[in-house]
Amino acid sequence: MTFAGQAAWITGASSGIGAALARVLAGQRARLVLSGRNVAALEEVAAQCGGEALILPFETTDRAALPPAVTRAWDWSGGIDLLVNNAGISQRSLAVETAMTVYDRIIDVDLLAPIALTQELLPRMVARGSGRIAMISSIAGKVGVPMRTAYSAAKFGLAGYADALRAETAHLGLKVHNIYPGSIRTGVSRNALTADGSARGVSDRAIENGIDPDEAVTQMVAAMARDEREIIVAVGKELEMGEERRMSDSLMDYVAAMVAAGYAEKMNAGGE
Repeated sequence: MTFAGQAAWITGASSGIGAALARVLAGQRARLVLSGRNVAALEEVAAQCGGEALILPFETTDRAALPPAVTRAWDWSGGIDLLVNNAGISQRSLAVETAMTVYDRIIDVDLLAPIALTQELLPRMVARGSGRIAMISSIAGKVGVPMRTAYSAAKFGLAGYADALRAETAHLGLKVHNIYPGSIRTGVSRNALTADGSARGVSDRAIENGIDPDEAVTQMVAAMARDEREIIVAVGKELEMGEERRMSDSLMDYVAAMVAAGYAEKMNAGGE
C-alpha cells in the first residue's frame, strides 16, 4: 500500500520531520496540505515536493483558526486521508529551575493543539468512515527523560489520547498511529525552550549524530502503510527503551473490541 492519490495534511511542515514527511509522501504521489507559521519555508518545501500542494499557514494554538483551516483543507482535497500532527516544541531545563510559563507553552503546543485539530477534523472522518491520524510523539513520550519534564508530560498525554481515540474509532474505519522518534537530525534541540522560555540556540550531540530525517520518515510512512499502530524510529539505547515500553497488539485489539461490543453505550447507561 502507498499513499498515492491520498490527501495528507502535515503540521509543522516547514522543516525537520514535517518537511521530510512532505518529500517522502510527495514521492508516493500524495496530495499535500502543508501547515506551519513560516510561509516562505512552506513554499520552499512545496517546491521541493514538486507536486500538488496547498500551503495552509496557521498557528496551531489559535483555536479560532482551526474550523476555517479544516474546512479549507477538506474542501481542497475532497477529504483528508491522513492527518499528521507533527508541530511541536521541546525543552532543555531542569524542573526545579523551569518557569510555569514554559509548562503552559509546551503543553499548549505539544498536547492541546494537536488534540484540538484532531477534534475539529474527527467528525468528518467518522462521517466518511475512513481516515488516518498520526501523532508524532517521542521516545520521551514513553520514558521520562531528564530536562524534558514538560515535553515528556505532553508527549505521554498525546500517546494516551491517541490510544483511547484508536479504541473508540477502530470499528468506525479510522486508524490511529503513535509515532515515537528517537534522536533525529533536526533543529528540535536548537529550538527547545530553556528554563525561562527562551530558545536554547544550540543542538545536542545526540541530535547532530541522529538519524537522517528522510530515512526516519521513510520508516514511519512504510510502517503506517502496514497499519502499525505503535511506530518506534530509533537506534541503540533509545530503541531499547522504546521497545521495553511498547504496548502489545493484543492489548490494543482487546480495548478496541470492548468499544466495538458496546462499551460506550453501556457506560452511558450506567452499566459499566
